[in-house]
Amino acid sequence: MILKMFRRTSFLTNKVLNEWDNRIQCFFIDLSGTVHVDKELIPGAINAFEKLKKTQTKFKFVTNTSKEAVSTTVQNLDSLGLQLSKQEVYSSLTATRDYLVRNNLRPHLLVADEALEEFESLDTNDPNTVVVGLAPMKFNYKELNECFRILMKPENKIVAINKGRYYKTRDGMSLGAGPFVFNLEFATSKEATIVGKPSKEFFINAMKSIGHEDPSTCVMIGDDVNDDVMGAIEAGMHGCLVKTGKYRPGDEDKLFSVGGDPEPYPAKERCLVANTLEDAINLLLP
Repeated sequence: MILKMFRRTSFLTNKVLNEWDNRIQCFFIDLSGTVHVDKELIPGAINAFEKLKKTQTKFKFVTNTSKEAVSTTVQNLDSLGLQLSKQEVYSSLTATRDYLVRNNLRPHLLVADEALEEFESLDTNDPNTVVVGLAPMKFNYKELNECFRILMKPENKIVAINKGRYYKTRDGMSLGAGPFVFNLEFATSKEATIVGKPSKEFFINAMKSIGHEDPSTCVMIGDDVNDDVMGAIEAGMHGCLVKTGKYRPGDEDKLFSVGGDPEPYPAKERCLVANTLEDAINLLLP
């Protein structure tokens, strides 16, 4: 089974690289699980970042992390030796704030205290929307019940910063925000609007933030086969799955059954598998 999977993955990698040729002009890279796990960098991450900068290729780090503000994420990575600027990161928190502003929504924020600064300028009086991010210390009956009561008004909405099922920590896999969003959906018979990955709007806005317009010349690199890779493919980009973070053996098999046939290639031919971010960058920027 392992040999068979290796042969399929190797065939796919060679086929994809041949057909992508020089098409890739812009890189989007996940952070948690791809660049780092908690307070530890994944080996090779700094080398990959330095190679990207030397080639002057367009890139942006895109993250579904909703438990802390972008400024905190940047500071934490800086302390690990990866020196990013805030402008080099596009966050689901940023996307959510922009969505709320565009739609004149007043949020009740079920987010971690460390993420609140991203929403400081918003009107939170008489909320008409419940915004759910990763807030482990607030996922309790009292807090969720308050959200439920707000959502019992027919006109009020649920906005999910993301709907991630789980993520990788030093202690192992941990529940993401998704199961708690589902609880509120189930209780209220309402469907949440997902603002972060894998929503198509997130990828398109990330692309706009870097001054790029053609998704077929972009690649998204990440450890989540659903939110990172398949989400990017649905948005018209290429996708590269790395075997770090939340990756589980067999995730790559999902890429062989991706549906649709968008131009310029069938979706399955816009997928790549690599061991790490460094390996992915070395494959795409030889």
